[in-house]
Amino acid sequence: MRSLGYLFDGVRALGTTIKQAFRPVTTVQFPDVIRPRAERYRASFALLHDEAGDELCIGCLQCERICPSQVIAIKAAGKRESPITGKKRGYADDFTLDMSACIFCELCVQVCPTDAIVMTREQDPPAFSREDLVLTMDKLYANEKSKTRSWGDGTRLMGMQDSPKAPKAHAPATPGAVAAPADPTTAGGTTPEARAQPGSAPQDPGAAP
Repeated sequence: MRSLGYLFDGVRALGTTIKQAFRPVTTVQFPDVIRPRAERYRASFALLHDEAGDELCIGCLQCERICPSQVIAIKAAGKRESPITGKKRGYADDFTLDMSACIFCELCVQVCPTDAIVMTREQDPPAFSREDLVLTMDKLYANEKSKTRSWGDGTRLMGMQDSPKAPKAHAPATPGAVAAPADPTTAGGTTPEARAQPGSAPQDPGAAP
């Protein structure tokens, strides 16, 4: 009996293999073929410039502090004059992000006060060493032009965190106000006539006298 059971299991496994062999192919040869990505698909990161061409990152270290995997390292440069506007503002001398340990939580994007860091919908090419998976500052700025941005940035994501408005509180009762009298036909479940006779139980209206 046991040998017959083994034989049955083998035939069933062989049938499953043959069935799967004739299924349509669903895989593609990445990165030569890239499937269309959803709007909220997130695969990599990019650093952005503002409309005038100045770097948006101010080196505030907010993304480095909130990263749960500690894959972001920033070297803040302090304040210096902007080559675009001439005003003093913060900058980052170095910015690295290790993709090998990133969990794609998008918290760094959410807390950025200037919307300097965003996620992209295209993945980075596969690599054979860990060093190739580290996004340097130059790579992050290059991704701004070479990759499609995901839908979210810090402003939009923080706006989604706003709590709904609390319901309006009821107005406090006015001192000296008299409560409305209760309905005599429902208070206590009896009628005035029944309550007028102590000890008498309410009668069923459909009962015979």
